[in-house]
Amino acid sequence: MTARDLRAACAPTTATLRDALEVVDRSATLVCLLVDDDMRLAGLLTDGDLRRAVLKGDGLDAPALDHATRSPHFVAAGSPRALVLDLMQALRISAVPELDDDGTLVNLHTLSDVVGSAPLPNVAVVMAGGRGTRLGDLTKDTPKPLMTVAGRSILEWIVLGLVGDGIREVYVSVNYLAEQIEEHLGDGSRLGVAVHYLREDPGLPLGTAGSLTLLREQRPDLEHPVLVMNGDLMVEFDAAALLDAHRRTDAAVTMATRTYQHEVPFGVVESSGGRVTGVSEKPTLSFDINAAVYAVEPRALAWLPAGRASTMPGLVETCLERDERVTAWPIQSEWIDVGTPKDLARAKGEA
Repeated sequence: MTARDLRAACAPTTATLRDALEVVDRSATLVCLLVDDDMRLAGLLTDGDLRRAVLKGDGLDAPALDHATRSPHFVAAGSPRALVLDLMQALRISAVPELDDDGTLVNLHTLSDVVGSAPLPNVAVVMAGGRGTRLGDLTKDTPKPLMTVAGRSILEWIVLGLVGDGIREVYVSVNYLAEQIEEHLGDGSRLGVAVHYLREDPGLPLGTAGSLTLLREQRPDLEHPVLVMNGDLMVEFDAAALLDAHRRTDAAVTMATRTYQHEVPFGVVESSGGRVTGVSEKPTLSFDINAAVYAVEPRALAWLPAGRASTMPGLVETCLERDERVTAWPIQSEWIDVGTPKDLARAKGEA
């Protein structure tokens, strides 16, 4: 929401019911935010609150603050879209203010903004069939994508993020403990999306790309790029922006990347022919790493071998061998590949 639109949804703490009604009418957000001179949130009125006040017999000149929710549900500044959507769905509300540490209003999220007014024609594939062996006993009886972070499974956070970006159809590849994942997500209706399953043969794991051959069989009619991502990622990214960047580059595959920095804990000596030419004390090396999120053209699915395992990096190599364009799309936000107990603790904010 722009600063102008946010202001339009606000009224001073001295506002009357009439003032609040005018705010709801002009802002089209169905809420009125009551703020002090420093934009600190003092209360929130919905259109339902205003109707009830009028029906109760209060005049339009009555103080709006008397009918407001003084401690409304809110999200912290910088919260990811999936968290906002989760709160809206859990509480069945259509607007959530965003506040900084001192209670200052910085944004107002509405359901239409979060979910997006224009659904994308693309389908997404979430790879959730792996055994998660690096997590040890944690995945003995529970598949890694169902590990819980902030009250929801990793897989639900992924799906909610996709829904918030306009994706309305998700395919989930399953193998290890598949029945748990299918029972957990169901048909996806409670998350606002249609969920289908790509069921691998338990005796033949297909790797990070092989299950796309199952999509190829189920959806030979695909016309738009497919969004592909691992089912163990905690990451905030704009799926629509990735797909738009992919379209503009005419690439066969676009892969999201993340900058990884490593500090060498020693002084690095530069030399030539036995002669020291320089010394770098504990230099930091920077690399672009694979973030395991991709946009894939339907034609590229035909290059995957049927009936055996394959990987997404392998598909990228195939594209390069065929002289097909592969582009990189950088992700700037926090990115966690939940592969080890330490990673899981970090995703939960415990490390």
